[in-house]
Amino acid sequence: MLQYQKIGTGPVTVLIHGFGEDGNIWQQQVQHLQTSYQFIVPDLRGSGTSAQLSPASSIEQMTEDVIEVLQHENIDHCTIIGHSMGGYVALALAEKYPSYVTGIGLVHSTSYADSEEKKQARTKSIEFIEQNTAAEFIKATIPNLFGDAFKKNHPNKVNALIESGQNFTKEHLIAYYRAMIARPDRTHVIEHAKVPVLYFIGSEDKAVNPADALQQAGLPAVCCVELIEGIAHMGMLEAPAALNKTLENFLQLVQQNNVASALMN
Repeated sequence: MLQYQKIGTGPVTVLIHGFGEDGNIWQQQVQHLQTSYQFIVPDLRGSGTSAQLSPASSIEQMTEDVIEVLQHENIDHCTIIGHSMGGYVALALAEKYPSYVTGIGLVHSTSYADSEEKKQARTKSIEFIEQNTAAEFIKATIPNLFGDAFKKNHPNKVNALIESGQNFTKEHLIAYYRAMIARPDRTHVIEHAKVPVLYFIGSEDKAVNPADALQQAGLPAVCCVELIEGIAHMGMLEAPAALNKTLENFLQLVQQNNVASALMN
């Protein structure tokens, strides 16, 4: 089973990290909100304290891993929030296990499947990993996830994320890429969501097109949208105060929606 952190008290929220990260990427958000919410923060297989597990074959397998954690903790309803690849897992979970989900949060993520251009870029990344070390790939790619101003003003934080990713193996990184390439479009999950949805977007994000995210944000019946100028793909580090406030507002909305739904039933 995945290794995970269980922190705080209150309604349960699952925070799912992205590619080249582990659950510690959410540290500032957990610290800010742990007195009001309980957080389950897994390390996906191949990441962090789950590094010893075999590579994931698909986004769907990552979803089953998260469900196993929830079942182990006897949790049958929670808000699911994912960063980047973690958002793909959140959507897959909401699609297959809708009864578990009280809210869906996409932080620098998308419901769209990869375009052909994106698939080609990921395939080139796989080739780079195969020809070099995993550590060299992490070092080359992590800086591209940050906005220009942040990289200039906070090189220590960029380097810290690079350093934290030095233990990834080639096999796990390649497995992540293949899983992302193969995932289907899940826009219907957002469009027909019966729970609140969150989109947190960086204006300089080169990994997830801001225009695509804004377009998707118009589909759910209830959606919170936050577009932050001057940041790229790593709002947890680039704009922690803004993300903390956004998550706080969103989780309050989720609880209000839960109360309203209970009264209607």
